[in-house]
Amino acid sequence: MNIYQINDIAELIRGNSYVGRGIVIGKTADGKKACSAYFIMGRSNNSRNRVFCERNDVLYTEPFDASMVEDPSLIIYAALRKFENKLIVTNGDQTDTVYEGLKKGISFREALNARAFEPDAPNLTPRISGMITFGNGDFTYEMSILKSADAEGSACNRYTFDYAALPGLGHFIHTYVCDGNPIPTFQGEPERVAIPDDIDAFTDALWNALDADNKISLYVRYTDLTSGKEENRLINKNK
Repeated sequence: MNIYQINDIAELIRGNSYVGRGIVIGKTADGKKACSAYFIMGRSNNSRNRVFCERNDVLYTEPFDASMVEDPSLIIYAALRKFENKLIVTNGDQTDTVYEGLKKGISFREALNARAFEPDAPNLTPRISGMITFGNGDFTYEMSILKSADAEGSACNRYTFDYAALPGLGHFIHTYVCDGNPIPTFQGEPERVAIPDDIDAFTDALWNALDADNKISLYVRYTDLTSGKEENRLINKNK
């Protein structure tokens, strides 16, 4: 077993009907750009009734058809936003928890100590989060998962991972292992994945690998480490 193997993200996903929501953060192979990506999937009509929308440099999940919304509490939120030299991306309203924490001077990890997994028994979906910190022409990044300690949801286990940015390497964390009832939650460390230089190649590979029935939306951002220029790609299954 090669613990330093770098995987093709499409190969990790392809054929898996439900990996849930996923975050990818890493550095392009040429070492010039930071990559951040977030996707959502859904099985219920309520979950599938969503699109990504970018306003004022914040990425939101929004209803595709407002008349069909059953419960907005866990499906409508700011998924990606910036604070000073930091870029936050999460699978829920803990984006705002981290943002408000940073404004108060507390860390990514400390801010997330106030949160737990989602209250959606029996699945008890993990909250996954990531944050890039830019500086001196480079960046570091952190990833977090908040998981139930048992099937009853009696306690929350919190895991935080800190990474140096290495060319061509990214880390991928997602809410579920695969489909099921209840759905098995993500296990272990974020997976090591390759980050190509071409944003379109990465976007296409990731989107095409996600299950056709259950995928909903994908957002990818590449940030140039010298100029700060951003390239964004947004795909919504609901047009």
